[in-house]
Amino acid sequence: MWISIKWLRELVDINQSPEELAETLTMAGFEVEEIENRASWADGVVVGKVLKRDRHPDADKLSVCTVDVGAEEPLNIVCGAQNVRADIYVPVATVGTYLPKVNLTIKPAKLRGVPSSGMICSLAELGLAKESEGIHIFSGDNLQVGSDARPLLGLDDVLLDLTATANRADALSMVGVAREVAALTGATVRLPKAKTVSVVKPAGPSLKLNIQESQGCPAYIGTLISGVKIGPSPAWLQQRLEGSRIRPINNVVDVTNYVLLEWGQPLHAFDADKLKAVAGGDRLTVGVRFAQPGETMKTLDSQNRQLQAETLLITANDRPVALGGVMGGESTEVDGETQNILLEAALFDSATIRRSARSQGLRSESSNRYERGVNQAGVEEACRRAIALILELAGGEAMGQEMVDKRTGLTPQPIDLRLDRVNQVLGPTKAELNALKGTGSLQPNDIERILNALGCQISPTKQKNVWSVTVPPYRAKDLEREIDLIEEIARLYGYDNFCETLPSKTAAGGLSVEQQTLRNLRAAFRGAGLTELMHYSLVKPGETNQIELANPLFAEYSALRTQMLSGLIDAFQQNQDQGNGALNGFEIGQIFWKEGEALKEKEAIAGIMGGDPTVNRWVRSGKEQRITWYEAKGLLDSIFERMGIAVEYRPWGKEIAKGQSDGEATALCTEFASATLHPGRTASLWLWGKCLGVFGQLHPQLRQQRELIDAVYIFQLDLGLLVQAASKNTIQKFAAYSTFPASDRDLAFFSPVDLSVADLQKVMLKAGGKLLESVQLFDEYQGKNVPEGQRSLAFRLVYRVGDRTLTDQDIEPIHNKVRDALVKQFSLTLRS
Repeated sequence: MWISIKWLRELVDINQSPEELAETLTMAGFEVEEIENRASWADGVVVGKVLKRDRHPDADKLSVCTVDVGAEEPLNIVCGAQNVRADIYVPVATVGTYLPKVNLTIKPAKLRGVPSSGMICSLAELGLAKESEGIHIFSGDNLQVGSDARPLLGLDDVLLDLTATANRADALSMVGVAREVAALTGATVRLPKAKTVSVVKPAGPSLKLNIQESQGCPAYIGTLISGVKIGPSPAWLQQRLEGSRIRPINNVVDVTNYVLLEWGQPLHAFDADKLKAVAGGDRLTVGVRFAQPGETMKTLDSQNRQLQAETLLITANDRPVALGGVMGGESTEVDGETQNILLEAALFDSATIRRSARSQGLRSESSNRYERGVNQAGVEEACRRAIALILELAGGEAMGQEMVDKRTGLTPQPIDLRLDRVNQVLGPTKAELNALKGTGSLQPNDIERILNALGCQISPTKQKNVWSVTVPPYRAKDLEREIDLIEEIARLYGYDNFCETLPSKTAAGGLSVEQQTLRNLRAAFRGAGLTELMHYSLVKPGETNQIELANPLFAEYSALRTQMLSGLIDAFQQNQDQGNGALNGFEIGQIFWKEGEALKEKEAIAGIMGGDPTVNRWVRSGKEQRITWYEAKGLLDSIFERMGIAVEYRPWGKEIAKGQSDGEATALCTEFASATLHPGRTASLWLWGKCLGVFGQLHPQLRQQRELIDAVYIFQLDLGLLVQAASKNTIQKFAAYSTFPASDRDLAFFSPVDLSVADLQKVMLKAGGKLLESVQLFDEYQGKNVPEGQRSLAFRLVYRVGDRTLTDQDIEPIHNKVRDALVKQFSLTLRS
């Protein structure tokens, strides 16, 4: 919120410079993001009177003006504005004036041969408008020529861009900031007083209130004012609104915005005649309710709004006319033809307005304040202030007023505050502030002084140094507990006035085993050529066992993802469509699912691979060649090998290992993968008898539907299980290479098609013992001379030890043992 120092001085005495005040507020917990010294925009600009205006002899669009600026001789100024004429008062930038908003220094010049000493300014040149059609003309007569023009332009001010924390709703008003300044400096607040206005209560049969949602709208005041004359607001009001970045509209609407800035209470003015036209009769019932399915309305920003069930409405005879607490409707807008108005002053529930504004994707100055919580006790005062200003600036007569009041808890409950607890939480104060040697503590008079400055009522209790504190209504939403009062005491006493207490013992920082393992895992995936990706956890609803949010930010993304694969596929497709080539990447995140009524969550790591890693390079004579299933699997295997993990590949759909719940397995070997992956080129990954995840090639049908490249591979793994296994191998042990030669033997046999190579390798390695170094499949054949339902497999077995060269007498017994184990366990037909 932009704070006018000039306006603030009307409410509280300020003896500090703007910079000092900004520092005081910042140290008290507010953030002053910018100090805007408007006086510098027009330093050297004075009031001038155009005595004479003649046409330029050599230019039809230029005028030669004689301007009195209070000097010994009038100035001769060449002006290009079409609205310049004699006998008007204008802002004149004299020679030597620098206008920072247009980066221009005024110098004597000749324009088409006519000397010009100065410049008659427009509002754009003074920084008060983006564009101006002509020069600015001061209203009023008998202005003092040669006087400083800045007070007439509203440029004799300094503005502070103040950001308040979410709990300080009271600071979104000039009165709230004035109270804060008074509490910090010890000054006295001068609250603006509204003139006494006679209003008939109740309004009579012409106006009734029907508040159906009293929880969403605990208080509503409707005031009928007739005979108003709509017109521009006075200059002082327009300047204050413009300083706060609010566009002036007309005197009635500007008053509601002015009271919003002054008291922090949003108001709205309806055209009463338009309300009756919408309502369809002279009798008007103003209501508050939630929207019904299918209802629509056009708001003041000319947008047609499709209303949602959580949208709070103001109605006229049950017809929507405004979004309650957010924005008015175009059909009841106050304009130049308005003669009668209905002034709304209401109190809306914070959560209700937050949901209502979010349902429309709309935020306004009003909703911003209602969402934080306006002062419940200040509605009547703000309403009186607005009525008095409207009658003063627009005329008219207050004809009647109706009010519905369902507020509770207007008087905050007392809070017990203990001096011992204050000092325990805040610690010792610096010695120089309390004239004690060493360090001191807060004294009772310090506590009472600060609480009185906050506007609290203090009563002693039977216990020593314990007070019963009643906070003012405008801080009731913020100060609810003893710790809240302690925070205020620290803030006003000054955080920098307490001693810094460091820990007595320090310990060297470091990463846990799990954190270091996760870093190593990321490095392993990056080392394999995969880029780390990041997606939102929110997805579109519609999947099985999905968790949907009750209060989503966006209705179209209202569910939590049950798997990470679809996001990776979308990213792959987008990169391909943008001409960025194949995306090889991985992502670490959470997946969520439901098991009955229980909500589950698990960390997972997923990835996608495809394309030709040698594309655009002279390796295969420029011919592109996609990676195969085995090459993609090899990338994963290299990562597992680097992390010291032995992962087992099983055919997709194999029975889940005992000890793992169906829900966890479904989350990892997801149903989404069943419809997404190639049925013959998909494997489940297993570790320690648990399903680690799934790896496979994208289904051809999906690939064609998405128009993706020929071969794309995806995987999703259980991150927790992966990290747990890798954590046991954080220390890499070096094993010396054997200096003796290896001896290899080939082994070929017929094997059932459904018998996995992994099972065969496991049996051979176990039977071979320490002498068998490795088992590698090098040939597979199905077809002629091979029994139906079987395949021919050929393995190369490498035997080696580190202390000698193996002989046939060493190898043959072990090799025969391997052969016998295969025949015994799988009943295989050996061919060699």
